[in-house]
Order: sequence, then C-alpha cells, then structure tokens
Amino acid sequence: MNNWLKRLAAGVILPGILLLSACGSAQNESATTDGIQERTIKAGIGNSKMHPQGQGMVKFKELLEEKSGGKMKVQNFFDATLGDDQKMTEALQGGLQEVTVPSTSPLVGMIKEFGIYDFPFVFNNEEEAYSVLDGAIGKKLLDKLPEHDLVGLGYWENGFRNLTNSKHPVVTADDFKGLKIRTMQNEVHLDAFSKLGANPSPMAFSEVFTALETGTVDGQENPLATIQTQKYNEVQDYLSLTKHVYTPFVFLVSKKFWDDLSEEEQKIMSEAAQEAGEYQRALNRKENEKALKYLKEEGMKINEVKPEEMAKMKEVIQPVTDKFAQKFGPDLVEEMMTEVEKVRGN
Repeated sequence: MNNWLKRLAAGVILPGILLLSACGSAQNESATTDGIQERTIKAGIGNSKMHPQGQGMVKFKELLEEKSGGKMKVQNFFDATLGDDQKMTEALQGGLQEVTVPSTSPLVGMIKEFGIYDFPFVFNNEEEAYSVLDGAIGKKLLDKLPEHDLVGLGYWENGFRNLTNSKHPVVTADDFKGLKIRTMQNEVHLDAFSKLGANPSPMAFSEVFTALETGTVDGQENPLATIQTQKYNEVQDYLSLTKHVYTPFVFLVSKKFWDDLSEEEQKIMSEAAQEAGEYQRALNRKENEKALKYLKEEGMKINEVKPEEMAKMKEVIQPVTDKFAQKFGPDLVEEMMTEVEKVRGN
C-alpha cells in the first residue's frame, strides 16, 4: 500500500514540479528579454527646482519614467542637497549617485580640454555655442569621460554669465579693478578676473548668498536665471550685462551604473536626457528674458556693456586665453574658433 501511494504521489507531484519549473523559467526569460528593470535613479543638481536646470530635471524624470513604463524612476535632489558639483561628480565616480548635471568648468581639473568652454568672449549667441557643443568638438570631449568613470549624455544650458556687485556699475574694463568677485574654482576664470584688476575669490555655489550678504565678497557672476532664483538681487545693487562667458551644463551618469544597464535602458535614458536638454535650453532662454525684466522691476540698477567695451575687455584678457590655449590644445581651440566663424558666415 505504501509503495502504491508513493508511486501515485510521484505520478502527480513530479509533473507538477516540472510544470512550475517551466513556468518559472518562462517568467525569468521574460524578465531578461524585456530589457528594462525596476530601478531608482538618484539625481542631484545645485540649483533650485524652479530654475530652468531644475525644470529640466523634472522633465527628464517625466520622460524616463514614461519611456520605461514606470520601471526606471528618478529621485531628484535640488539646491545642492547632495553637495556641490564637485562632490556630486565624485559620488558618480564612486557609484554612490547615478546622475548630476554640473557646469563644465569643474571638470577641467579632471579633463583639461573642457577648459575651452571657459574662454571669455568666444560666443556671441547661443547658436554659436550649440554648433560647438552639439558637433564634433562636443562629442570629442564627452568621449574622454568614461576613462574617469563618467558617461556624458549631452549638454544642457547654464548660459551667458553676467556680473553683479554692491559697489558700482561695470561699464568699462577699468571698472573691474578692486572688486572682490566670487568665481568657480577655475583657472581661466581666476586668471581672467585677475588680469582685469579684480580680486577673484573661489567658493562653493551654496555659500555665495551668505558671502554677498555679509560683504565677504563684493559681487559674483552667473546667468540671469540663476541671479533671480538665488535672489542675489536682495544683496546686490548692480547688474552689468557683461555676457563674458557662455557656460554649458553637461549631463553626467555614473559609468558604474551605466555599465549595469541593458542596451534598451541605455537607449531610453540617452533619449530622455537629450529631449529634456532641448526643453531645458528653450526654457532657459525664455526664463533669462523674464529674469531680466523681474530684476529690473525689483530695483536692480542694470546696465548694458557696449560692444566696443567688450572688445577692450577681451583684449585685456587675451594673454590669458593664449596661455590656456597652449595648455588645453592649440589644435582643439583652433577647431572651435573655426566652427564659430563658420556659423557667423565669416
């Protein structure tokens, strides 16, 4: 009897086990061929959510979650909650954070060629900048990132930097003399402002408002949207539209994280970053116009800088440009300037 029961059990249970095993294998195969896993991406930036950069991150989250069917989720952190650009970039390299979108300037210490974007008075407008960033030169620099445990998915827009200060309008090159100006930790910026007679003081972005409020520094330089969202108008009287440098943002991903993605995940993440970047650039230009109007209404004393005065400023700092052109690569700098001239039609 016991032997009969054993044979019966074997006849019923074994096929059931085989059936369950087959179902399990089918489910696993489905999970791997689907190509998209459940993931949470930690993304941090230095600006506020309301800044065009912040809105670009909101758009990126929306696009990636839509393209992945809700499987790839983005957790955004704003206002330097995760640290400054340098700290977040290092977190990406260590695999502790997945995404950040810093200015290109802090990358110069790692990849010197990114310094070509810091040359003053190179671009007259955004179209000239886009021709370089979205072309062969921009790709050439992004291709250098993986050896530093980073992957670049394209360029967003920080924009043209303008000067604010609490002392006086900056109309001519001589007006820079004696001003203590907060800058990024960037060799080109530091040398350029020194050449103009200012006293550049590098510090973290998150510390700038307090430094302006306490008089630790007299002024700072940033795009208009940043000046508005950071409320620098509350502690600065003068805004001079110097447009001395165009600064891009670069969309960075941790290589450790990127290498763990399937081809399908990489594709949709790249697409989301590019589409969000196009949205962010258009929004940034619109918000800069609105910011200028807002800052004027809030009482800032705003002055244009005439083209001939910009030319004089450029002439004063030309030795700085020549010096760093040799450091970053004369051929690369020449390639950039040739592309700009092509856009200008010269």
